[in-house]
Amino acid sequence: MVEIRPYCHSDESFALIKFKESFTINRSASSYPSAYSKVSLWKPESRDCCRWCGVKCNKDTGHVISLDLSSSYLYGSINSSSNLFQLVHLQSLNLADNHFNYSRIPTGFRQLSRLTNLNLSYSAFSGQITSEILELSNLISLDLSSNSLLKLQKPGLTSIARKLTNLKELHLSEVDISSTVPNILANLSCLTSLILANCGLHDEFPTGIFHLPNLRSLDVSDNTNLTGIMPEFNRSSPLESLALSTTSFSGEIPDSIGKLKSLNYFDAEECNFFGPMPSSLCNLTQLISLRLAGNSLHGSIPHSISGLLSLKYFDLSYNHLSGTVEFDLFLKLKNLTHLILSNNNISLLTKPSTNATLPKFEALFLGSCDLSEFPDFLNNQDELLYLDLSLNKIYGQIPKWMWNLSKETLFELYLDSNSLTGFDQLPVFPTRTNLKILDLSSNKLRGSLPIPPPSILWYSVSNNTLTGEIPHSICNLTSILILDLSSNYLSGLLPQCLGNLSDSLIVLNLHDNNFHGTISEIFAKGNYLEMIDFSQNQLHGYLPRSFANCTRLESLNLGNNQMNDTFPSWLGILTELRVLILRSNGIYGAMGSPNSSFDFPNIRIIDLSHNDITGELPSQYFQNWKAMRSVEVNGLMYMQSNVYSTYIYSMTFINKGTKIVYERILVFFMAIDLSSNNFKGEIPEVVGHLKGLKLLNLSNNFLTGPIPSCLGNLTELESLDLSQNKLDNVIPFQLTQLTFLESFNVSHNLLIGPIPQGNQFGTFSNSSFSNNPELCGSPLSKKCENSKDAPLPPLTFERDQSSDSIFEFSWKVVAIGYGCGFMVGLVLWQIMIRKKHDWVMKTFAIGQPKPRRVDWRRGQRN
Repeated sequence: MVEIRPYCHSDESFALIKFKESFTINRSASSYPSAYSKVSLWKPESRDCCRWCGVKCNKDTGHVISLDLSSSYLYGSINSSSNLFQLVHLQSLNLADNHFNYSRIPTGFRQLSRLTNLNLSYSAFSGQITSEILELSNLISLDLSSNSLLKLQKPGLTSIARKLTNLKELHLSEVDISSTVPNILANLSCLTSLILANCGLHDEFPTGIFHLPNLRSLDVSDNTNLTGIMPEFNRSSPLESLALSTTSFSGEIPDSIGKLKSLNYFDAEECNFFGPMPSSLCNLTQLISLRLAGNSLHGSIPHSISGLLSLKYFDLSYNHLSGTVEFDLFLKLKNLTHLILSNNNISLLTKPSTNATLPKFEALFLGSCDLSEFPDFLNNQDELLYLDLSLNKIYGQIPKWMWNLSKETLFELYLDSNSLTGFDQLPVFPTRTNLKILDLSSNKLRGSLPIPPPSILWYSVSNNTLTGEIPHSICNLTSILILDLSSNYLSGLLPQCLGNLSDSLIVLNLHDNNFHGTISEIFAKGNYLEMIDFSQNQLHGYLPRSFANCTRLESLNLGNNQMNDTFPSWLGILTELRVLILRSNGIYGAMGSPNSSFDFPNIRIIDLSHNDITGELPSQYFQNWKAMRSVEVNGLMYMQSNVYSTYIYSMTFINKGTKIVYERILVFFMAIDLSSNNFKGEIPEVVGHLKGLKLLNLSNNFLTGPIPSCLGNLTELESLDLSQNKLDNVIPFQLTQLTFLESFNVSHNLLIGPIPQGNQFGTFSNSSFSNNPELCGSPLSKKCENSKDAPLPPLTFERDQSSDSIFEFSWKVVAIGYGCGFMVGLVLWQIMIRKKHDWVMKTFAIGQPKPRRVDWRRGQRN
């Protein structure tokens, strides 16, 4: 008997067509690999919409009850008048992986009161999640994840828990919740999956949620301010997946974790767990992935690990594990493909048993495992994707079989930070190699520069002893993104053909070599360069104007060369430029004025020291450097490539009188060094607006006039050097407000009066103030006249903006300040009434008070 199905209702067919027509089909709107346009075959003339792709109807009534248009290339906005909301019989709606043009989730969803499943993930919605969603009381699955512009604050998690009591799945990862996790969530006894990753959650996570009777999947990862501990587990727990990575969970991993017999995924990377690894982990026989990297686990790796026969992914890197570990421990794990043990205190014995059958590895990260030679078993691995043997003690030559290792699969090879001296055979790469990253840095390699295969994206041989010129064959690397040849003994001219690489290069680092000659105009328009470092070479001539074509440039370092040019004001158009270092060259003439008020808007570090720059300090440039005006609170972010975030920028800088190599540059490190030039005139008041400054060095110039009291506004300042000038008048008492100041030098000037006391000023030595004949007070041996006690307290007065000669003094302050009695105070009072400002200021010195090695999983290299 043939089953007769009803046709879909004409009004619903019409609504679907109108809903389709409200969007354009754009292939960039969906990112899932198997995406396709499900609506392309929807036709108005079709008699039965129940047969349309993505549409499901009730077999008895013909009403549309399910609509799955996920990954359908839909682009456009949805509002409350959308025809979608005429499908009032819908029970399941999936619009995931489309692009709804950052429209808000419409209030019209409340019309779909029969919905049990709603999936709007990866769909480019924005704004506050409408409270009408909470009226869908039949929902058992709600997925709004990966809409980074969505907010769930009013209503919040508490409202969801109270209104949607039937929920089994709640997925809100990357939605901005920015709240605590309410205890009431532990009342959702039906929950099987709770995904709240990267939501801005904070404070303590309720342990009751771990004990929800049906919970199989819990993910609160990437909430850095979320604290908590792992509770004691019981055997009835159905947990299969537990993700706590990049949170502030702490304490020991309880031994009772071994009771989670169904657990197949456990990720607690980058938390604050300590103590030993529980030996009960061996009971987790279903475990496929175990990630414990970046904690403070100590002790040895328990031998019971060899019982995890289902394990594929095992990461214990960046802990404090110790002891000797035999590679045989992992041989029973026949399914193991990813073994990551880098950066512990373990000593790994890599010679397996003679009859052992090794697993076929995809990733081996054995950095800092006390290896002294290349593990022989690698020669038999033909499926490796990643190999890291960095930070070991491997010495001698690289065997030639390394270049045939997993020749068709190997993507990343890290051999850096060993004692390698050369090659059994210069690298000859297989024609079908897919190698993308080759890091040979920080070894003892000598001889000529080895050339990587054309497939390479990242190539570093920095910190070796390579000699000779750069071969022209390096310019065949037309896909390369990172080229770092720094800190070698390479010489010769810079190859003109480097310009051929500007279509791909984002980092070009030739720092600290022996290159000479001029820099040609090799940088083409539209290039992708973000960082150029040619410092510490013997380059000369003009600064190439083609630098101005590098519109994405963030860091330009030409320090310690022999460049001979005027200040490159034409670089001001580079709106992304943050670091400009031209130290120790032949930059001459006045800096002049910027070409516009928008020049150098993002500059944070500028070093023009040891040049021949003349004229007054560049007030108008100071006015332009707006990025230096902000005080940022997050001090643990480092400058890195935007395209290839694993490359961290570095520089050499003189800080507090010491040459420091910054292997990582804090994003919010701000510094100005204009020392050892021929600047003259006064220090402009506008410097006091640059409140983010950490370092200011104006020493060894011909500056005159007083030290501006507005420097006391630079409350982030750690180093201030104004020595070797002709500054006069008093040291402003406002400088005692600089409570982060570690280095202070005003020696070799014409300063007068008492040295201010208090806060950091009690820590500076004689040398900070020497060779100012009229200075007095601690720490100098010269006592201040008319004062038995060295420090002069701050006098309270206000300066009129239009005149420097109008002050208001408190009689009490004057009397206490000088301790000379009523008559002396009266004399001073009368002097001030007669506006003898300059004499008092000079005689009595009155001042106004006022940051891992490699994390290929996340694409980051720490």
